[in-house]
Amino acid sequence: MRKLIKNFSHLFPPLSVMMLLIIINLIKGADYFRITMVNGAFYGNIPNILFGASELVILSIGMTLVTAASRGQDISIGESATISSAVFVLFVLQAGEVTLLTIVVGFLLSCVAGVALGAFNGTLVSVFKVQPMVASLILFTGGRSIAFMIDGKLSPILANDISNKIGTVIPGVPIQTPIILTVVFIVLVAVLFRTTTLKLYVEAVGINPNAARLNGINPKKIIFLTFLIMGVCTAVAGFIAVNKAGRHDSVNLLKLIMMDAILAVAIGGNSLGGGKFSITGSIIGAYTIEMLNRTLLRLEIEPAMIKVFKAIFIIILMVVASPVVRVFVRKALDKYRAWRSTTGQSKGSSLNDSKPTTTNIPKRKEE
Repeated sequence: MRKLIKNFSHLFPPLSVMMLLIIINLIKGADYFRITMVNGAFYGNIPNILFGASELVILSIGMTLVTAASRGQDISIGESATISSAVFVLFVLQAGEVTLLTIVVGFLLSCVAGVALGAFNGTLVSVFKVQPMVASLILFTGGRSIAFMIDGKLSPILANDISNKIGTVIPGVPIQTPIILTVVFIVLVAVLFRTTTLKLYVEAVGINPNAARLNGINPKKIIFLTFLIMGVCTAVAGFIAVNKAGRHDSVNLLKLIMMDAILAVAIGGNSLGGGKFSITGSIIGAYTIEMLNRTLLRLEIEPAMIKVFKAIFIIILMVVASPVVRVFVRKALDKYRAWRSTTGQSKGSSLNDSKPTTTNIPKRKEE
């Protein structure tokens, strides 16, 4: 039991925050978990959270790998997603008749664009030893301008039935399509970790790249590979986001989502300094952030003040989940256990002393 608790202890911060948010929402209204069927699909607070966090969950997975291996963060994921989705929209609109094959080919082209952008960042970090945040600052600064040049600054509209179904629901399927795509992506990542040693190699490089090199692991290749995977994640997230919106908005598409992705990694119990990581924790962290955003809206907080409340909440959360507080709590628990064991022993010894022994009991004289 103790081993099980230790293995899942990193999930305590996101799960505890999520439980707190659920309690707040239940106080606000007991119908928080109510789910209704509208036009053959499930709608409600929980489906809306799953729907709204689709892109963030996928980007958080890639951010977790990049952080674990390179010990830094990619701040250009929103811009990379904007560029890759611009490639998708450009191909679909120029293809003429939109069919399922057109959508698939456009998606694959967007993945190629995402991988190319990931390779650019990965080369700067792994080969030229540029700090990840500085390396990705290039695309963060100019990425949306590149997307502008691709889509012609027209914010093109995806006016076709297939894109509408991808962004909303497929007739006859009660679950919204972005939720299904997110689950499929998570399953593919889980299969990748189960069938390869990627997780072990990433953690080894993040903990100590020199020791990893001595054990036959090439840190440059592993770091480069994580940025390639990040590129795929940005392409998938951009694909979902642009189909949700029904148009390509180079200015606002997934704007500043890298902040939430980094926060999801931190809330999930992962160190921003690299090393061991938990994809599960990051996924829970992403859904927790989406729940926080919707909870603040549900509490009727003004949109201009939401960021302030969110910042305060994040500060409290990060302080509580910080290593300093964890060490303090661990020491306090150890002292409490030592005090209990000492108290228990003293009580046991005092009880043993008070028990009468046969030598102290006077013998009755035989009459």
